[in-house]
Parts: sequence; C-alpha cells; structure tokens
Amino acid sequence: MTAEILDATATAAAVRDGSRSAEEATEQALRRLAEREPGLNAFSVVVADAAGAEARARDADTGPRGPLHGVPIAVKEEVDVAGLVTTYGGEANTTAATADAEPVRRLRAAGAVVLGKTTMPEFGAFPYTESASRGLTRNPWDPTRTPGGSSGGSAAAVAAGIVPVALGGDGGGSIRIPAAYCGLFGLKPQRGRVSTTPHPHLWWGLGTIGPLSRTVRDSALVYDVIRGGTPTDRFRAEETGSFVEAAGRDPGRLRIGWSLAAGAPGVRLHPLAAQAVRDTARLLAGLGHDVVEVDPRYPEATPAFVPQFFGGIRDEAARVEHPERLERRTRETCRLGAWVTPRVVEWALRASERVSRRANRVFDDVDVVLTPAVADRPPRLGRLDGRGTLAASVLSLPAIAYSALWNVAGNPAAVVPCGTAADGLPVGVQLVGRLHDEPTLLSVSAQLETARPWPLVAPGP
Repeated sequence: MTAEILDATATAAAVRDGSRSAEEATEQALRRLAEREPGLNAFSVVVADAAGAEARARDADTGPRGPLHGVPIAVKEEVDVAGLVTTYGGEANTTAATADAEPVRRLRAAGAVVLGKTTMPEFGAFPYTESASRGLTRNPWDPTRTPGGSSGGSAAAVAAGIVPVALGGDGGGSIRIPAAYCGLFGLKPQRGRVSTTPHPHLWWGLGTIGPLSRTVRDSALVYDVIRGGTPTDRFRAEETGSFVEAAGRDPGRLRIGWSLAAGAPGVRLHPLAAQAVRDTARLLAGLGHDVVEVDPRYPEATPAFVPQFFGGIRDEAARVEHPERLERRTRETCRLGAWVTPRVVEWALRASERVSRRANRVFDDVDVVLTPAVADRPPRLGRLDGRGTLAASVLSLPAIAYSALWNVAGNPAAVVPCGTAADGLPVGVQLVGRLHDEPTLLSVSAQLETARPWPLVAPGP
C-alpha cells in the first residue's frame, strides 16, 4: 500500500511519535522522485545515498529531536550545500561547496534530510526555469507548461509530492511566481529575515531565501527554523514572534484593500487572475474582514530595480570559476549591465528606500493588500527560446508585474492558492503586508486555507 503523502509538519510529528521513521520518509520521497522526476526535470542533482545515510543517522539519534527531524527537503541550486557544486543553474562552476549556506545549516540542525538540489535558470535571471545546460523544467499540473521560476525546480518537486518543502529564492517574484503556477503557498519574507551567509546579500536589496510548501503551517515552520541574521548579512529584519503561532491563530478583523492595478505598465491581466482576486475579496468579507477596493498609486520602481538586477547577476557571475561557460544570454546580460558600478548600486539602494516609503503609504488605510499573483496563466514551455536579454525581459513582464515592486520595497508578500481555475490549472492571489509583518500574512493565509482548501499534490502517479 502506498504511504500517505504528508506535509512537513505531519512528517516530523510521525517521526517523533515513531509511526514513521526518517528512513521511511526519505525512501518514500525517493520513490516519488523515481515516479515523477523523469517527466519534470525538477532536480539538478539527487544525493540518494547521502540522504539515506543522513536519515538513518536521524533515526539513530537519541537526543532531542528538532522541529524538522526526518523531513526530506530539496534546495535551490543557488544555495550552497556542502559537497555539491553551487552551479547557479549553469556549467560555470565545478568545485563543490565546502560548507552549507546558513539556511541549510539551520535546516539540518533542525533534523531535515537533504534529498538534492533543484533546477533554476542561470542566476535566476528570468521567471521561467529553462536553461541551455539543464533543459526545460515542467509543471506537474500540465507538463506542456512552465512551473515558473526562478525557483521552478523547487516548486515542481513540492507540487508533485516528492518533498513537502523546498528552499527557493525571490529577487523579483521567484518564490511567488512558481507558487502561483504550481498551486503552492509561497511567502517572500521581509528583506533581511533569512540570512544569505556565506554571502552578504542576494541580488543586493532584492533577493530573499525561503521555502515553497503545500501548506501554510509548513512555510511557517521552516521560517521559524531558518530566520535570523548573522554578523555578515548586509540586511536585517525586525524581530517578530513565532511564525508557527501566527499561522495557528485567528487574524482578527482586518482592513483588506484589493486592487487589480499592476506595478508594471502595459500589462494585460488575464480574466481568470482577476476573477481569483474578486472571489477572494468576497471570501475575506464573508470571514468578517473589512474589504474595500483601493488605488495603491504604486511608485515607479524600475530605476531602483534594474541596477540591482544587473548588479546581482554580475556579482554572482564574478564568483564562477569558468565564466567562458556562461550561457549566451547570461553573457549578454553581464555586458548590458557593465554600467552598474558599486556607486550605481548604492544609488539604487537609496532609491529603493524612497520607493518603499511611497509604496507603503497604502498601509495608512489598510492592514493587507490583495492583488493578483501574476498577470497571466502558466505559459507553454520554451517561452524564452532564442531570446536575448531585452526580449526575454519584455516577455517576463506578465509574470513579475505584481511581485517585483515588493522586492524593491522590501515588504513581505505571500501567494495563496485558490485551487484550480476553469482551465484546470492552479490560480493564486498575492497578499502583501506591512514592513516586517509576516505574522499577519500567515494568519490570514491560514484562514483562507481553512475556508477554501486547495489541492495538496498535482495529479499524477
């Protein structure tokens, strides 16, 4: 009989009470991987033997058990895992990392078992998981569609039920976009909430690290494990209470403002995405919240975003051992960003502070902002085939139109699934919170999850 697919919280509880061992949980994940991975291309590397050994060590451990004891996880390619090459989605690095990145170290300390690393486009430059070296990563809901990106491999692995949670990164929507396309919960945390050590930042002020999960409580659990800075981090978030506690409590009566306005001009919103926002607004009103349409009057964020985008890619490209092996579009992106000097980046960071002040004026009147997650539906595979940097950027606008502003502003923002739309594909909405206020987003997201449960695993074997 096939074992039930549990989320991370339930898996850890089962390992603690002895109804399932860490080795059994890991073996189940590897069986799911063997069933589903050949058609997905979610993983760039699988460490089955090492994961098995790590799981057996968890079972043999007689000491206190951490909150993720025995839970199999996956890690996005851009995050260091000891003994594995940090490829950034390409072929330009060949030497294995000697130590885990700080979030991975904390996950292991909490008892997690690393199953492998997940695919991404090179340096996460675009919101579709396609690359010359890794090929196309497929959406578990429809293998002709993209899972989004840049954390597309992580999203596909979770949506397919291979692992309950996987680390991703978000520099312009790269957690939230694949969450929307794959029917997952994805919270971009407050800037500085999660350490980027061994690096002082991820794409300067834009990038954050965090999980994709099938349930709100799993995301909260992982964040309580990995959050908190180190002395080498450039950005630090204000302290908050427990995320798990926030996800388990009633949010109270909130003022929620909804809007279909995009942060990027000239983007056409798909009717199914608009309908998801209106349906969610009605549901939230029915749950007792004060829900009104608002005009956020978004500030223009492009002048602050673009230098950090180019500066972030050039910073990561400078770390690789074989720059001649970078993909053609990546080399073009690096050339186009040659004007982004350290002085320009510092100017962009100051500009981000101005954007943040203006963007956050909407919270003078509301507690949470409800928007579309993305403007489009999951595109067909190969969206960026043969495209240069500028054409790829234009084609990416529908995916990032509602997300990138909040990377510039630094606010926490979550994509909450709404189930499947009329086309049979997942649809989600975005909830944006005040600066440093992930707890409110987790509370209301969990309330929506209870009121409108979403499918936890995409159809398949």
